Amino acid sequence: MPHPIRIAISGGGLAGATLFHALHRFPHLDVHIFESASTFHESGMAIGVTRNAQAALELMSPTAVQTLERAGAVPMRGVRFILAQGEEQGKVIGEVDEKTAGKCLTSIVHRAAFLQELLADAPAERLHASKKLEGVDRRADQSLTLHFTDGTSHEYDILIGADGIHGTVRKIVLERSAAAMPRSTGIWMVMSLQPYAEAQASIGKGTIDLEQAREYSWIGQGTYLLHNLLSDGQLVQFVIASKDKEGEPEQWHRTVSNSEIKSLYQKWPQHLSKAVNELFCKETEHRAMYLWEHPPAPTYVSGPLCVMGDAAHATTPWQGSGGGMSIEDSLILSTLLGRSNTPGDALAALKAYDQVRRPRTQRIVESSRITGSILTGTNEEMRQYVDTPGKLLKRWDFILDIDMEKHRDEAISIMEQELRVAWGLV
Repeated sequence: MPHPIRIAISGGGLAGATLFHALHRFPHLDVHIFESASTFHESGMAIGVTRNAQAALELMSPTAVQTLERAGAVPMRGVRFILAQGEEQGKVIGEVDEKTAGKCLTSIVHRAAFLQELLADAPAERLHASKKLEGVDRRADQSLTLHFTDGTSHEYDILIGADGIHGTVRKIVLERSAAAMPRSTGIWMVMSLQPYAEAQASIGKGTIDLEQAREYSWIGQGTYLLHNLLSDGQLVQFVIASKDKEGEPEQWHRTVSNSEIKSLYQKWPQHLSKAVNELFCKETEHRAMYLWEHPPAPTYVSGPLCVMGDAAHATTPWQGSGGGMSIEDSLILSTLLGRSNTPGDALAALKAYDQVRRPRTQRIVESSRITGSILTGTNEEMRQYVDTPGKLLKRWDFILDIDMEKHRDEAISIMEQELRVAWGLV
């Protein structure tokens, strides 16, 4: 009887947890997940799981879909994109309501709750916290020795880097390539999570009913505001963002004072500037996060090593696809590795994963960057989106309208071709 294929996942965030949830159910795969932090947890507040990602969860397993439901995901009733500044203040330039939500269905879920559910039934002996990857030795037979900063080493056949934008595995896979390092977009963001009643009181019941349209995006002139519902409608997430005029700084965070926030939003509609002041200016300053992304990589795979999720294609959040891409990655990787009977088969699986996933994910990263310039009012071609309501929403079509079953089957076909080549049948 062949030995199980030994698979290590480096990174215990949503990407790694989703993949582990799918892989550890295969009896012929010995899968372990290593997290550098002392616990398995998620930072940040919410992600949008669009219908393409939900389709990927359904194809993975019924249990994967159930994790989203148990985490308190909130289906959006509608989305609106509205101008918040200028002569056309208040103009809606993109809207999906309840009648058309079937075409643009997204569920908003709290990241920490989703992660907890994904790992709820994970065997404890396969979860390893406080294990930061330091380096990898590759043997002649392609097996791997993983070295961790705590001085321990472990033997595996496959290493999957799900260790995020700061991860180690991408640097190993890409070696000296300039694409190994992320790049700044110059846009910073501050998030706030508020109880529903407090949020509705601040923004004003008479102007916006948070329950009727689940997500609003307000477009300023170098500024942006988003709010949406979380946790079965009990919480509201607010996000403010702006682009630095100095260019693209190299730091990951900056301090934003109350006076700067008030100055940025003082010419916004009164009910919005009031909400920003009440929800974000209770403290004297905030720690803002800069948005970074990965440049296109020539490959996501190097022999028995590969990257997925943010480690492969870190993106800005403007099209709500960072988490969705990780879920799609997990579907393809779990499908292909689940069909692998030997470590050699697994190498063919990784090659197929790279060929089918890289073009799509890198297109989404580029599209999200451009969408961010539109939503922050810094895009030189902004006029066309103002003059043609609905044009903005079309930027999501190629993301949402993918046939995930066909995408999966394409990956299977590529893997089968790789195996035929490896076996000398072609």
